[in-house]
Amino acid sequence: MIQRGVLYLLMAVGTVCILVSCEGYFNKKEEKEPLARVGESYLYKEDVKPLLKEGMSKGDSASFVTNYINNWASKQLLLSKSKINLPEEKLREFDALVDAYRTDLYTRAYQEALVSQGTDTLISETQLQEFYDKQKENFKLKERIVRIRFVQLPLNFLNQDEVKQRLRSFDEEDLTYLDSIGVQFKKLNFNDSIWVSSSRIFEEIPPITFDNQDRYLKNSQFFELQDSIGVYLGKIEEVKDVNDIAPLSYIAPTIKQVLLSRRKIDYLRKLETEIIDEAIREKEFEVYNDNK
Repeated sequence: MIQRGVLYLLMAVGTVCILVSCEGYFNKKEEKEPLARVGESYLYKEDVKPLLKEGMSKGDSASFVTNYINNWASKQLLLSKSKINLPEEKLREFDALVDAYRTDLYTRAYQEALVSQGTDTLISETQLQEFYDKQKENFKLKERIVRIRFVQLPLNFLNQDEVKQRLRSFDEEDLTYLDSIGVQFKKLNFNDSIWVSSSRIFEEIPPITFDNQDRYLKNSQFFELQDSIGVYLGKIEEVKDVNDIAPLSYIAPTIKQVLLSRRKIDYLRKLETEIIDEAIREKEFEVYNDNK
């Protein structure tokens, strides 16, 4: 009986040892290499490694890691001190703010993913025109805009007179010629169907300024100007002044963004309603009314 009891005991101990050994084997985790510790918080090598730029020398890498460790430790120590020394009311307030930010971060990312999948980003010409017709008075210009073609020539350019003539008449043959020698120009713009803001003109053609724009930015005006870096030849096709209604072609990108924004808001409102309705049907959401 004693021998049988000893045998059972040995078997039980062996089983326990095997179970413990197996548990240790299956629960074994890959050990991470710590770089620093503050209290119960650890900074690991794998946390810093992605921040090291390729091509950094060993000295630069070591200096970066040292600075990072010191900054990390400083923040951890300050965080620990703040939790001890700040009033409980402040700590609860900050915790609530952190929770709210985390919630907003996740929900906003999820909403953006849903919007990108569920909304149409195509705005038709008809939709642009309809919105423009209804909201024209809201599209008054705050600065002058022009349709212009111009070139900037080097100071020593030889065929300036011919370029000037071609730029004035600007038929199909003229455009072909100007295109063929365009590599000799310092700047050029032959697309005079596009509206350009006066502020952009001031940047591209420095001799034209805010103060003298009335002289040069006029309907059908041809100008020839020069500064220390080049000669500017240009023809103004059309001008729209401040407080004029902006042409649709000029304001179209803005209208498109407005329509897409409204479409996004409508989609999110519909999505919110559907999510709540579904949660109520599935009994995942209910409101307890204590005011009955």
